Amino acid sequence: MTAGKPAVQRQRAAEVDPAIAGLDVYIVGGAVRDALLGRAAQDSDRDWVVVGATPEQMADRGFIPVGGDFPVFLHPRSKEEYALARTERKSGRGYKGFTFYTGTDVTLEDDLQRRDLTINAIAQAPDGRLVDPLGGRADIRDRIFRHVGQAFVEDPVRLLRLARFAARFPDFSIAPETMDLARRLVDEGEVDALVPERVWREIAKGLACEEPGRMFQVLHATGALPRIMPGFIYDSSVLEADLACAARRGLGLASRFALACRLSDSPQDIGRHLRAPGECLDHARLLPEVVDALSVQSRGGGPDAWLDLMERCDALRKPARFMDLIAAANCVSAVDIDGWRKRVDAMRSIDAGAIALAMKGQPERIKAALREARLRALQDL
Repeated sequence: MTAGKPAVQRQRAAEVDPAIAGLDVYIVGGAVRDALLGRAAQDSDRDWVVVGATPEQMADRGFIPVGGDFPVFLHPRSKEEYALARTERKSGRGYKGFTFYTGTDVTLEDDLQRRDLTINAIAQAPDGRLVDPLGGRADIRDRIFRHVGQAFVEDPVRLLRLARFAARFPDFSIAPETMDLARRLVDEGEVDALVPERVWREIAKGLACEEPGRMFQVLHATGALPRIMPGFIYDSSVLEADLACAARRGLGLASRFALACRLSDSPQDIGRHLRAPGECLDHARLLPEVVDALSVQSRGGGPDAWLDLMERCDALRKPARFMDLIAAANCVSAVDIDGWRKRVDAMRSIDAGAIALAMKGQPERIKAALREARLRALQDL
């Protein structure tokens, strides 16, 4: 534990908030880590741990209980989460197979000892004093991900988090012994207990990071990819370049997921397995078709081919999605994005109602006239 300010100063800091006055409270985890790195916290809320208190004492102060497996409370005004300090013991398979203990004798150091990585096991008191019993600040300085203890192999979510942190902090390396424990989570079958929704939550966060390719690199190196994303084909040179481009250009989650899966035989099936949102499934299904069509057209194509592609992708009704797909394809090979935007606008400028009226409501004639009008608009470009 680091030397801190006098207790009286700490008490004055707590008195700013009457709800926590007299409680032994600390900010823990990501907010402390990110502050030490000089980065904005990724998560919107700070997490607090309360040492030496009971659920009854928290309720008496107006805190709202929301925890399931262990006592977690919402602050009566800020709604930030305050969890009682706890220890945990492995009692079953998977990330839910734990028994928790939250007695008043659990110390802050006990609570920090159960966390995943040393950089996430640093606490800060309201007066700014840091508690770092596991060397997290040294690992931040040295840019190393290091596990807290052997209990790392008891929770497969820690493998997902390690991979996601690798994507978020690309200048960090993984300690070899930590990588060994991550592989054990796969070899011993713990990773098989992960439910798809939990996997998707971490995959989605990792895809939004600075270097999404590193997440898949770690998952591949540990052998986890075939277990958590069946059918996913990993090619480091293609995957990392595509995702680096997507991150650099600020593409959305659906486009990044589609790029990650585009080499796989059935990208949409990977999304279905992960319970990914429908937008991600659509992008994953359509992107390979767009990439293939653009490749063919680069060797010679014209209005007919342009219109065929836009119709297959429903660009008339969903122009924003189509342009997202074009932007994603531009990370695979150079695409004239502005040219495609003009083509979509030209196709959508056709007055379908007027054509239907002129064709006296005859479906086949309307369809043919619409296509002819759209082709003329594309040719005029």
